[in-house]
Amino acid sequence: MKIISVRAHPEYKDRAIKYIQDCWPEISPVIYDDCITHCIEATQALPQWYLLELNEELIGCAGLITNDFISRMDLYPWICAIFIDEKHRGNGYSLSLIEQAKQDTKTAGFKHLNLCTDHIGFYEKFGFTYIGQGYHPWEEESRIYQIEV
Repeated sequence: MKIISVRAHPEYKDRAIKYIQDCWPEISPVIYDDCITHCIEATQALPQWYLLELNEELIGCAGLITNDFISRMDLYPWICAIFIDEKHRGNGYSLSLIEQAKQDTKTAGFKHLNLCTDHIGFYEKFGFTYIGQGYHPWEEESRIYQIEV
């Protein structure tokens, strides 16, 4: 298993865009295409996009971004788009992506990593603490979690 930074390995750009778009088909394809394309030559530490590869097959992904379409603009960075293919869940692979995001968060000089989700009980297992609700532009809300790096 290996974690691939799309920024460090731009040859994965097209595969990353397709994989992440396939994970969230309800999101306009231009969102991930634009963000991933521009992360490659970004001059600042964010955004970062990661792929998880096992035996040359992409099985997961995550992003490290400045805001996850949430009202708490005072909090950043955010880990987003955490996804593990269903047949590979239960093996701790999401923890590998979280640990990479935590490491990059710390390297960039941030003290906390944030996450918004509707899952209750999952991210707490990795040390995230619920800190409150946040609101999305599409009039939904999500739970906000934070972990110190």
